[in-house]
Amino acid sequence: MWGDKAVIKMDKNFYVYMLASDHYGTIYIGVTSDLPKRIWQHKNGVVEGFTKKYDVHNLVYYEEHHNAEAAIIRER
Repeated sequence: MWGDKAVIKMDKNFYVYMLASDHYGTIYIGVTSDLPKRIWQHKNGVVEGFTKKYDVHNLVYYEEHHNAEAAIIRER
């Protein structure tokens, strides 16, 4: 505690996720800090790019990391 105020540690988790178009179809691997929002964006074609062009929007795998660096290394 610092004086009368509690110190609040804001942990932000990052996720590496894998999307697929179909069984044996196209795959996409990405990183995000807000998995539900990002999957919604992919499924609804909100963002232009690879996943919209190739209709890749089925979440097939994800894993959580405690920092962006670890998530990016895992994505690669």
